[in-house]
Amino acid sequence: MKIIMLGAPGAGKGTQAKQIAGKYSIPHISTGDIFRANIKNGTELGKKAKEYMDKGLLVPDELTCDLVVDRIGQDDCKNGFVLDGFPRTIPQAEALDKALDGLGEKMDYAIDVDVPDESIVKRMSGRRACLDCGATYHIVSIPPKQEGICDACGSKLVLRDDDKPETVQKRLDVYHEQTQPLIDYYKNQGILKSVDGTKPMEEVFSNIVEILG
Repeated sequence: MKIIMLGAPGAGKGTQAKQIAGKYSIPHISTGDIFRANIKNGTELGKKAKEYMDKGLLVPDELTCDLVVDRIGQDDCKNGFVLDGFPRTIPQAEALDKALDGLGEKMDYAIDVDVPDESIVKRMSGRRACLDCGATYHIVSIPPKQEGICDACGSKLVLRDDDKPETVQKRLDVYHEQTQPLIDYYKNQGILKSVDGTKPMEEVFSNIVEILG
């Protein structure tokens, strides 16, 4: 079962991807993890990626795709995998299809966790993080016992720059411009399935399980 997770930043696709991976015993593959693993292991592809990352540049599509294809060629992916955060653009999607085609494979599902922008801005601007121990909270859904204080270590909680409404909106604008076209791309292939990401997490997951059967 080969699955691509789609959805705006903050839609909760990463959480769902991990749950899918756990239920179906297939690897959860995120590009961030692949980059880190290759850099840590000093692979040729990792060295190339590091050159871009050290300069604060995005890793080019072709190299990102090579890293992903290398990862999905490993033994633990023979029963499938869940891709989270890749592809992000049409050229990446085309490169992935071409590479899979070469292996005689193709993607089975592209699952779009659909959440309106205003819900995402509200959701993310309610996040609070402890910079000391890494714990995260939400002022509505997972509030700390004492307002503004981390339950785990007693440090002060902060609203990260990434979660500020204006930053979130910028990230959403980039998503709509670059990644939204993938929705049509996979719809045309007949593998796109949408779930309502505004529902409780467990309900979103059971909807996905129904789709995957």
